[in-house]
Amino acid sequence: MKVVILDGYSVTQGDLDWGLLQELPDTEVMVYDRTRPEETVERCQGAEAVLTNKVVMNNRVMETLPQLRYIGVLATGYNVVDIEAAHTRGVTVTNIPAYSTPSVAQLVFAHLLNVTNQVAHYAEENRQGRWTKSPDFLWTDTPLTELSGKTMGIRGLGNIGRQVAQIARAFGMRVVAVHSGAWKEERGERKDKYGMDDVERMTWEEVLKESDVLSLHCPLTEETRGMMNRKALGLMKPTAILINTGRGPLVCEQDVADALRESRLAAYCADVLSQEPPLADNPLLSAPRCYLTPHIAWASREARLRLIHTAVSNLQAFAAGKAVNKV
Repeated sequence: MKVVILDGYSVTQGDLDWGLLQELPDTEVMVYDRTRPEETVERCQGAEAVLTNKVVMNNRVMETLPQLRYIGVLATGYNVVDIEAAHTRGVTVTNIPAYSTPSVAQLVFAHLLNVTNQVAHYAEENRQGRWTKSPDFLWTDTPLTELSGKTMGIRGLGNIGRQVAQIARAFGMRVVAVHSGAWKEERGERKDKYGMDDVERMTWEEVLKESDVLSLHCPLTEETRGMMNRKALGLMKPTAILINTGRGPLVCEQDVADALRESRLAAYCADVLSQEPPLADNPLLSAPRCYLTPHIAWASREARLRLIHTAVSNLQAFAAGKAVNKV
């Protein structure tokens, strides 16, 4: 089987490799670090299997690849593939669920603790000699916030959302979440099928109003696109912190930037933007109290190792006629 990896460097990043895949018997593997859209068709010629992280596999591409039988998405989200076109052509598509859950949840709290405890700020100030000049044994110039007793709101109780809820409870936070398919009614009581009965369920409007911290973990759909707009932000406390490690377009970036500048939002923490890498004029790049990381939540070495192992297992299962993680 000829296998083409279109953007392998996004996963290996110089410290891992595709050796597990290349060692499979009867498999020819071509690895490209990066592939531009105009290069996709040529590089996929003759391939029965294509692995992609962010390179788009649409109907136009697939119609030029008569031998293509399998597309493995090297991520959980699979919006880079035209699923309907793939199914119509008999092409199996798989993804890699849950590989990055611990790493993404960890970054949520890295962002949150940076805002509440200002660790980076104080470390830098101390390099400038601020503490050495203090008349007291301590020195502080920002509010410091304790998480215990605060309310963590979550939109999206999938694998990552549930992990965030567990960590929030460990900090002593009250956790509220939006009504979703994760809930069911039993014996007249409200129960969570994942055993998270101490997560309070509310309407979206109630979550917006109640949350001291709101973390977004829902998929990008027509319903959720731009849901954090001026109206939604207007329902939040001006002291609230908004965190987005889900998808950039879940928020209206100009509205969030305006809310920060007008002190209607305490802080915005995000690992994703509507366009990546961002344009230089993205309003969030210059907004106050806006903390951006460059889409790194999923990219711990441990998470990328899990991704590679699952990608290989997915391909092996497909070759054996027992495809798993199909989408």
